[in-house]
Amino acid sequence: MAELKDRTPVEDWSTDFDHFDAAFIADPDSVWSALRTNAPVAHSNRYGGMNVLTRWEDVAAAAQDPSQFSSRRIVINELPTSHPGLPLPPINSDPPDHTAKRRVMLPFFNPVATKRWEEPVREICRRALDTIGDRTDIDLAVDYAQVIPAELTAIMLGVPLADVPQFRVWLHDLLEVGPTDIDVARDTSNVMLDYMRGLLEQRRAEPGDDLVTFLLDQRIDDQPIPDRELLNMLFLLLIAGIDTTWSGIGFSLMHLAGHAEDRHRLAAEPALIPTAVEEFLRFYPPVWVARVAQADTEIGGRPITAGEWVLLGFPAANRDPEVVDRPDEVIIDRQANRHAAFGLGIHRCLGSNLARMEMIVAVEEFLARYPDFELSDPDAILLAPGQVRGPRRIPARILNQA
Repeated sequence: MAELKDRTPVEDWSTDFDHFDAAFIADPDSVWSALRTNAPVAHSNRYGGMNVLTRWEDVAAAAQDPSQFSSRRIVINELPTSHPGLPLPPINSDPPDHTAKRRVMLPFFNPVATKRWEEPVREICRRALDTIGDRTDIDLAVDYAQVIPAELTAIMLGVPLADVPQFRVWLHDLLEVGPTDIDVARDTSNVMLDYMRGLLEQRRAEPGDDLVTFLLDQRIDDQPIPDRELLNMLFLLLIAGIDTTWSGIGFSLMHLAGHAEDRHRLAAEPALIPTAVEEFLRFYPPVWVARVAQADTEIGGRPITAGEWVLLGFPAANRDPEVVDRPDEVIIDRQANRHAAFGLGIHRCLGSNLARMEMIVAVEEFLARYPDFELSDPDAILLAPGQVRGPRRIPARILNQA
């Protein structure tokens, strides 16, 4: 559509925000910061009308009010009144429909259940590190960060690791190309749904100890979950379980490669890694989402029109000086660390326990094998555009082997 392919450059972010503008893609943090200071509730006419929230107070208020701000659309690539596309319960469903669908997934992702995956994650990390071996020039994203959640997701789904490269292609097409090419997004979604349909058929014939079998066994109001909803749940879990987590791992290693003092400290004090990971999540949140206003209202003293987008600027909220001390610094031993990297409200990330564990283990294992490394070409770092922002390329050099 013309809105996506023939955009004009942004001249005033406070009145014409566009997350696909080249300047935002290159340096979103400067845009978030300027808006939070000068226009904390900014309005843009693009995509049918967008309201951009950048203060913690406003972001939290919208995220925690699903009756006023619907999750029926969370990715801004068309008008908020366009066909809603593929429903992905529970992330883009509202109460009361949301509650039951989230509840059936919780047992698979609670802290106790997450522990069972820690050793498989360590094994994945060590295989990736063995593949890197004695090489000195590597890509922290491609060779390591992107391997871990993709392989874990394959294990959780009970599918061969040989399928993992296809997962990477799908995510690229869906999340990087798809937001500005609706045809690619649709075609990729259909292929992924066919894949999930095949998984459902296989697990019905041969149940296993995996996520697909788990969902087939769940009931809502004493009834099996319909196949259409199972397909959409699995589709969401494939996306949410891979791209955001490999982005978080990639950002963590990118920071350490570029900050020798933090790198050396974590290598010497591995017990500090969970605290540091929390700070990496705050400073480099991989994702932000949107809501759709259900009625005319106001936020932060600014009017919001029914049917318009309400953009939840989690990266901006995470650096709000009203909430965070020294917000523009990475402090790896920060103790009080309130952040919205996993969202806020009823849609807070279902897999946050799993993602945290993957990030912690990934950093632990990498530093244990390669305690000293650096960026080899900072200008060659490639970050994805769109609402899931993470490193796709991080050229680095191993300095000393452990």
